[in-house]
Formats: sequence, C-alpha cells, structure tokens
Amino acid sequence: MRPARVALAMLALVTGPALHAETVYKCVAAGQTIYQQTPCAKAQRQETIQLVDSAPADGKVAPMPGAPPPRDDVDSPEPPAPPAALPPRMYGCVRATDGKPYTSHNGHPEPYLAPSGVVGDFGGTLSDTYGNSRAAVASAPELNRGKGSVGALVNNNYIWVQDQCRALSPDETCRVLRDDADANQKAIRNAFKSDKPPLEAKDASLRRQLQACG
Repeated sequence: MRPARVALAMLALVTGPALHAETVYKCVAAGQTIYQQTPCAKAQRQETIQLVDSAPADGKVAPMPGAPPPRDDVDSPEPPAPPAALPPRMYGCVRATDGKPYTSHNGHPEPYLAPSGVVGDFGGTLSDTYGNSRAAVASAPELNRGKGSVGALVNNNYIWVQDQCRALSPDETCRVLRDDADANQKAIRNAFKSDKPPLEAKDASLRRQLQACG
C-alpha cells in the first residue's frame, strides 16, 4: 500500500466512526501494511498502537479552564487597623467667683454677672485679678461695658466675669470620667427607686464614654 493510502487509512481511523477506539492494530504481511481495529490474522505480523481520543464521546469540546481565582493569602495586604477611639473632649475650668475647679464639655463658658465683693477673694485683690490678662475676670470692653475697674461695675456693684478653662489630656479626661462613674454608682445605690432613672441614664452615658479609655 502506498504511503498516501496508508495516511488516508489512518485519517479515516481517527476522524471516522471509530473515533473513540483506543487501540489500532498494524498488520504486516507480504510487504503490505494494514491498519485495522481488530487483531491481525495469524499469518500477519501484528503491532498495536494506542490512540488518545481528543474529543469526548458526545463530540462536544470541553471548555477551556478559566483562570484560577486569586488567592486571599497571597499579595493581599491586610486592611489598616481602625484608628484608636479617643475619649470625649473635656476641659478643666476654674470658677471666676471663688476659684473652685470643675470640669466641663464646654471650654468657652459664657460670661456672667457676679457681685464685685466676692471676686478676687480667692486669688488676691480685685485689682490684681482684674489686671491679670489670664485672670478669671473678663477684661474685654464688650463684657465690662466701660474703661478701667470703675467701668466694670454695673447693675448695683455687679461685674462681668468669665471662668477660665483649659483642655484636658486624654488621661486626665479618663480619670475624670472614672471618678464621675464611681460617684454616680454610689448615688444610684443610695437613691430611691423613683430617683434612679436619670442616674441610670447618666451611668449608661458614662460607660459609653469610658469605652475609649480602655
């Protein structure tokens, strides 16, 4: 058999109805070579050829596999940690009339009228307190309504004063909140049942604020 005919025979085996055969027999006798799907005759020299089927039995070609999904544990930077929560802003203030300290969420309390006789007793004379730029007595013209210490006296010896405040550090704020929470807990224990609701509401608020203190 000529090479062209041999090639045609092989093509028929691969593309014809016998597409799914896995073994092809090469039979050689009297100088002729035959390819077939059944074993060779006894007088023929036989060789077997294993063919790999390139298509499924239903003739449909399997789709190409997609790209593997990205691995979460490779080249995936961790999200940044959320910023640490800070306690609420609080201020340490000094009362203008008697010098007593207190804390507040407002660092700029409103000016108010106070009897001139009580101002200055805690930190020197009235003139010393008034003349100090950092004193509790406000010296702005719009507050004292005049010039000098005489002009500051209004409405039957009352003068305008303003408490002085400074911002507390986070540690100072947390100490204040803890002290307030302890005092409020004591008040709850000693209060009548009818008086407890506002104290319990304050306790819940203090607990929320203390979450930023660790």
